[in-house]
Amino acid sequence: MLRRLTVENYALIDALELELDGHLNIITGETGAGKSILLGALSLLLGAKNEGSAIKDGARSCKVEGTFDLTGLGLEPFFEENDLDYAAETTLTRLITPSGKSRSFVNDLPVQLAVLRELGARLVDIHSQHQNLILSSEAFRTSALDTVAGNGALLAEYAVQYDALLAARRRLQELREAAEAGRRDEEWLRFQCEELEAAKLRAGEQAEVEAELAVLEHADRIGEAFAVLLGALDEEQTGVLTRLKESETALLHLREQYPAAGEYAARLRSVLEELKDVSRSAAADAERIDADPERLQKLSARLDLLIGLQQKHRVQNEAELIALRDDAAARLAAIVHGDEAIAAAEEALREAERTAAALAERLHAAREAAAAEFEREIVATVVPLGMPDTVFRVALAPCELGRTGADTVRFLFTANRTAAPQPIERIASGGELSRVMLALKALLATRMQLPTILFDEIDTGVSGRVADAMGAIIARLAETMQVVDITHLPQVASKGRTHFVVYKEEGRTQIRRLTTEERTTEIAKMLSGAEVTEAALKQAAILLGR
Repeated sequence: MLRRLTVENYALIDALELELDGHLNIITGETGAGKSILLGALSLLLGAKNEGSAIKDGARSCKVEGTFDLTGLGLEPFFEENDLDYAAETTLTRLITPSGKSRSFVNDLPVQLAVLRELGARLVDIHSQHQNLILSSEAFRTSALDTVAGNGALLAEYAVQYDALLAARRRLQELREAAEAGRRDEEWLRFQCEELEAAKLRAGEQAEVEAELAVLEHADRIGEAFAVLLGALDEEQTGVLTRLKESETALLHLREQYPAAGEYAARLRSVLEELKDVSRSAAADAERIDADPERLQKLSARLDLLIGLQQKHRVQNEAELIALRDDAAARLAAIVHGDEAIAAAEEALREAERTAAALAERLHAAREAAAAEFEREIVATVVPLGMPDTVFRVALAPCELGRTGADTVRFLFTANRTAAPQPIERIASGGELSRVMLALKALLATRMQLPTILFDEIDTGVSGRVADAMGAIIARLAETMQVVDITHLPQVASKGRTHFVVYKEEGRTQIRRLTTEERTTEIAKMLSGAEVTEAALKQAAILLGR
């Protein structure tokens, strides 16, 4: 529940602080004093959009802060999911800077506005007069009936299955579109596959072909170079190997007379071995390399084929050609086996539809079972509110499977038993809508376990005995939850445990908590106007039970 609300620099509010009771809090004040401004500040704290007129003094930021008691609300998982520090006493803060930028905090940790809005929706339900229009919303009517039916777990199960149904529909549509596109491309894909398969592509082949071609194209020059090399090394009389061998032998004969000659001989031996290896390798290569016009032509044709295919298919190398071949083959296989995949997807869709339909039928049965209780409680609540001939019906009609099942939910209403009930959003007057909405809120609030509900002049247009009955309903709600009620009716105001009055002082909106004596005077003002009469004071005391 909301323990404390502070507002700084918002609209006509310079600064105010509100300490709220855990049950029924009444807020009264003259028209124009700023009660709606206070409501706007609270809405801002709960994540409403900043409409640009929040700041009173353009040189300072606007700040709205609320401290909430979260004990027993089971919000620990929400805090964990959003990486927030849970505290039984949690503070929400909304700042609007002079530039219009918004910043949100939960226990001093910055959060996205969406997180603040989601948390706020779990803490406070604000009901203003314009919210009566929500009765025209199919989603609201269905949600209200599901709340009374206790369908939360079943709805969650259905939602998972409905998402699976949508996924199955998308999968089937994708397969059908792919099959249609495939049929258009099949001839080209088949030709592409055959062409690339016939090329017998191999990764790295182009580099090998280019290297071998470079050798074959210069085979004569390479052979001549090897001949010169081998002649220089192996010539019988003047070859390098012969001359070095002779020098080695001569040096070995001098080792006794000149010991250093042995070292020279050893070094020559190392050189001789290396040159012999060069000679053997050169001889082997000279034997292998030979001008081969037929091989040259074959390799040239192969390279032309590889390059031609790359240019044709606009790729850079044979690896990309191989990838293109494999992709074409896969697409062709998908076309060939597309009918099988479509048949399997159709069966999967039918199964998803059967499962979703079964869950939707369970939802329908639960809604039908809850409808009678729903109707009784609404009628029982609105009859004391000056509508003794009310008829209220919950009408379920079948529809296609949707996000909440296969039911269309309508609320049929008439305030005259002799008239046939019609959709409430079309037939009910503003006052009737207000009273039905109060009944709905009373019915839903305890089941939804909302900690706080705020009524903004929900009692507009009623008076006398009806006003007293409305106040009694609101007071009963406050026995199990925190209620904040902005009202003009003394009969309603007298029901509260805590009473605040909103007023203007030097053009600024102020709010203060009334003492017991001040409450009597304030309610007397509501009864008689600006001039408080003795009779009004006595009537106020009676309303307050004194």
